[in-house]
Amino acid sequence: MKLFYGEITDQKVIIHDEEQQHIVKVLRMRDGEDIHVTDGKGKLASGKLIIEGKKAGIEVSEIKENLPEFNPKLHIAIAPTKNIDRIEFFVEKAVEMGTSEISIIITEKTERKNINIDKIRKQAIAASKQSLRFHFPVINDAIKLTDFLKNTDPEHTFVAHCHENLERIDLKNIPQLEQLTFLIGPEGDFSEKEIAFLAENKVKAISLGNQRLRTETAGVFVAAWNYYTMI
Repeated sequence: MKLFYGEITDQKVIIHDEEQQHIVKVLRMRDGEDIHVTDGKGKLASGKLIIEGKKAGIEVSEIKENLPEFNPKLHIAIAPTKNIDRIEFFVEKAVEMGTSEISIIITEKTERKNINIDKIRKQAIAASKQSLRFHFPVINDAIKLTDFLKNTDPEHTFVAHCHENLERIDLKNIPQLEQLTFLIGPEGDFSEKEIAFLAENKVKAISLGNQRLRTETAGVFVAAWNYYTMI
C-alpha cells in the first residue's frame, strides 16, 4: 500500500502539496497507479492516481471511515535529550508501535530547552505513513513538568525513574487500562525533588528492569511494551 496524507471530506480528497511533490518529483509515480490517502483521523480513501503536470490527485473508488484506533492509548511524556537525534529516533519508533500521544517535558536536569516541534510532527507523520497508521499521534508543544501535571489524571499516570532507594512497582504489575501516560526523565533522571512532587500528585513510580536505560531507550521500551499488549 502506498499511503499519503491529505484532507478527506465526503467524496472529495485533496492530497497535501508536499505529498504531491513527493509523488511527482521523488517517487515519479505514474498516472493510474493505485494510491491511498488518509487524513490521519481515521479515514482512508483508495483509488487511482491522477497526474496533471506537477499536480497529483486521486480518482476515488472507496472511502473508509472510523477505522479502529490503537487500544490501549499510550501517552509518553519524555524529556528531550541533549543530542536531538536520539529523541527523533524515539519518536519514529514510538509512532510505528502505535503510541497515541507524545509530549516533550522540560525538567530540572533538561539541558536542551529549544525543540523544533514542527520537525518532530513531520517525522511523526512520516512514521505513521510508513507503518500504515490511519490515526496519527498527537505531538504536543514542549511544556514544563509542573504545568504538564495540571492536566494529567494520576490514576492513569506513571513515572519511570532509576532511584533504587525510592519505592517503585514493576511494569508487569500495572493494571490494564484504556489510557496510559508514562513520564520518562532526561539524562541524569528526574531529581528526587521532582519525584517527591510527582508522588504528592499521586503519580505512581515504576521500574523498567534492572538495567539503566537511556532516555530514548526507556521511551522505546515503554512503547514496545504497550504495543505487545495490543497484539
